[in-house]
Amino acid sequence: MIYTCYEMVRDCRADLPEGWTHFISYYVPVIRRAVVHYAPERAGDAGLLDHILVTIRKPETGIFQSSEQPEERWFVAQVRQLMVAELGAPAAEISIDLETLTAALEPLTMTERQAAWFETMGYSPAQVGPMLRVSAETVEKVRDRAAELIRGKVDSWRRTLLAENGPALGREAAAGAGPDCLPTKAFLDVVDGRTAWRDREMMDRHLRTCWHCVDHFCRMLEVVQLLRGSQPLSEAESVPFRALLGVAAPKRSGWKRFGGG
Repeated sequence: MIYTCYEMVRDCRADLPEGWTHFISYYVPVIRRAVVHYAPERAGDAGLLDHILVTIRKPETGIFQSSEQPEERWFVAQVRQLMVAELGAPAAEISIDLETLTAALEPLTMTERQAAWFETMGYSPAQVGPMLRVSAETVEKVRDRAAELIRGKVDSWRRTLLAENGPALGREAAAGAGPDCLPTKAFLDVVDGRTAWRDREMMDRHLRTCWHCVDHFCRMLEVVQLLRGSQPLSEAESVPFRALLGVAAPKRSGWKRFGGG
């Protein structure tokens, strides 16, 4: 019997140990990987990881309150958003907003915008290449072009401008959903190769003008990478986190195979 992400969310919402035990075992490693990326200088800070988990545990965060049947990648994207918000970031010395970015990067295609946006998320060309299925060299060339386009639209500029403004731009994009924005499923259909050519063309047109959906799509591609190769915690490794969150050891009423769907 497969224990799905939907069942885990349902059981965590009901505060059942089965749900929280699964969450700890399978998603603490994913959160750790995300912390290593977004706050490498704090990767060894056990207190930071504990703080993020305690925050996730609070009902008011809404992580486990979805009324829909959550898919694993959707769920991890929600956890990622909360984690990034908890990490915080200092304000950039030279700021740029999405309106300026839209004017500057108007000539870029959807994939080129994604390549540029991943720079705001702190990913190198070598990391982005596999996610977009292009070469690292292509990503680097796109970013160089994007940098020059931005340079022509701002009064103050430096090559690290996008990366330094990443957290602020991410918050602005995430909050900028419009009535025509695409659902998570649309992006996952692309990832899974289920999108018809006509739908892909419509998505291309929409993402040419919508940073909310560029950010959303990039986050889904990021989540696929975070999940890939992630190994669950052992029973012994899970014990301290169960103690932290006040989760009792679940009763072994039957055998379940854990799955993400």
